[in-house]
Amino acid sequence: MATYSRFEDLPVWQAALDLGVRVFKLTEHASFKFKGDLVNQLRRAALSVSNNIAEGFERGTTAELVTFLYIARGSCGEVRSMLRFAIALGAMRDCEPEILSLVETATSVNRQIRGWADSLQNSDIKGQRYLNDDTRAGYERDKHTSEFLERLHADHEQRMADLAASRVQKSEI
Repeated sequence: MATYSRFEDLPVWQAALDLGVRVFKLTEHASFKFKGDLVNQLRRAALSVSNNIAEGFERGTTAELVTFLYIARGSCGEVRSMLRFAIALGAMRDCEPEILSLVETATSVNRQIRGWADSLQNSDIKGQRYLNDDTRAGYERDKHTSEFLERLHADHEQRMADLAASRVQKSEI
């Protein structure tokens, strides 16, 4: 699993940023003129997705990160809902392909956030804020132990395969 030291490097944050930029560009279209409340709320929700990912990442604890990821998921849902509302209005037919594309993007971002949140919830890592020399050393020991056991298992499997092949050769003689 990759580790990131900056939220800007997170693929999900980059996808959320792209969603926000595309929503802002879409709402500049003439079809959205005079739809002030919808435009404002849609823009705020789209911007909220990447901002909540960033804020949660910077908080330094896994629990807070998960909380902000769920807020970001909620904002993704808002974006999808308002985009569907825009289609239902019927006055934005010339933008419908881009709106549907944005719905797909928001759905993809939402899935990525959910996957990340699920993996964090199943992790014993408390977060950056709780790391000190002792916990870092413990994580390193656990990592090295796990890698050693994986190599040991692979070696054992190879030896068993070699032994089986040797027995087959002896029986053919």
